[in-house]
Amino acid sequence: MSSVDELKAEIKKLSAKATNMKMNLHDLSEELPINWGTILTVAQEAYEAYAALEAARQKLKELETA
Repeated sequence: MSSVDELKAEIKKLSAKATNMKMNLHDLSEELPINWGTILTVAQEAYEAYAALEAARQKLKELETA
């Protein structure tokens, strides 16, 4: 399996994780003010998931254009 294929598989996993984190953030927003103390934690997890996804997508783009 090539590194491009491996990276595409990793992006698929990261995308699923990011989507899950987005839903957690959405669910939290609908439940406010319940669990308002977890806003920063949930938001940070969503931010990190999307940052990892974006970094992987950028790396894939670089590999495909090299």
